[in-house]
Amino acid sequence: MPVHTGQLRFSTQGDGDVIDLTDGVLEVVRSAGAEQGLVSVFVPGSTAAVTTMEHEPGGIHDLRETLDRLVPPRGEYEHNRLNNDTNSHAHIRAAIVGPSETIPLRDGRLGTGTWQQVVLVDFDDRSRQRTVVVQVLS
Repeated sequence: MPVHTGQLRFSTQGDGDVIDLTDGVLEVVRSAGAEQGLVSVFVPGSTAAVTTMEHEPGGIHDLRETLDRLVPPRGEYEHNRLNNDTNSHAHIRAAIVGPSETIPLRDGRLGTGTWQQVVLVDFDDRSRQRTVVVQVLS
């Protein structure tokens, strides 16, 4: 099974910044020339995640608000105490959402729903340079 690898690079603002990766992922698929297979989208790092959602202001707001309730930015986090750090919440959020998605590829198109985009979410408490690895297996 041939594997084609591409990378997408972004500057993020952190603090729950959500970036639509869909067009970039499709560009890697096009450059691979694949019609059928799987697409893996992975972000290295322990404070960012990849997921799918409807990438629109209301959905982004609701995601941020929900994660703020589940894993508040401020708290008595052992990671922060032991490492003199401030981003334990980002590590926890990234672990919950996860670093990758695998998407079916059919007829050269991502097998996502009508309102579903592939997104990067940067949970760190500062801006970052992020690289997203896209692999097309065909």
